Amino acid sequence: MIFVDTSVWVDALRDGASPAAVHLRELLDVDDVALAAPVRLEILADATRRNRARLRSTLAALPLYRPTDATWERLEKCVDRAGDAGGRFGFADLLVAAIAADQDAALWTNDVDFARMARLGFVRLHRPGSTAR
Repeated sequence: MIFVDTSVWVDALRDGASPAAVHLRELLDVDDVALAAPVRLEILADATRRNRARLRSTLAALPLYRPTDATWERLEKCVDRAGDAGGRFGFADLLVAAIAADQDAALWTNDVDFARMARLGFVRLHRPGSTAR
């Protein structure tokens, strides 16, 4: 299962022929895409009025994961570890990473902050073209 971050969805929706769009369709075809609740909200918040209903319908077909008590505990630990390492992250990004980590799933993103989180062990990243999940 791959959690797909907002940055990838935006790239794929802007250009349906892009490598991101092609890979996303491949993952969708094999039911390998999961959605963190904050990503769903970010996508819908950025959608035009005309596209919102279609996107809502498309996203409704995906498994949706919400934060649990364990997610909040994980977030507090991540905040402490990041602060101790001299780093800071946005709340929404931390929440998305924690939800993916709760499911022991990889996160596909174009956001460099998640690469920093991966270096700290907060999340595992999906790299298109690699066989690792």
